[in-house]
Amino acid sequence: MKIKVDENLPTRLVVALRDLGHDVETVHGEGLTGCADEDVWVAAGREGRLLITQDLDFSDSRKYLPGTHSGLLLVRLREPGAVAITASVMEALTTVSIESLAGCFAVLTDNKLRVKRP
Repeated sequence: MKIKVDENLPTRLVVALRDLGHDVETVHGEGLTGCADEDVWVAAGREGRLLITQDLDFSDSRKYLPGTHSGLLLVRLREPGAVAITASVMEALTTVSIESLAGCFAVLTDNKLRVKRP
């Protein structure tokens, strides 16, 4: 799966996703650090990548309507440290394949993964 990881997520998540065989690019690695959210969104779409982020600017499912993009996973944890984020995302991926999130708007919280499908 092609994935773009936003600058507000830990490197260990990138490593874990790559270890699973995914094609992962980072906002930092592509020189988009500090760029407007719209620039990050356009880059992810142009590359056909699922965007993983913690940025609440991506929280409006009406703006990011399922089926109109390559996928969005918004991570919303109460205590979003690097270990907790990585563990939560990787645990969620044991219950649902990341490929099934293509084109979806998904929100991962401490309690569950909510997925809005096209």
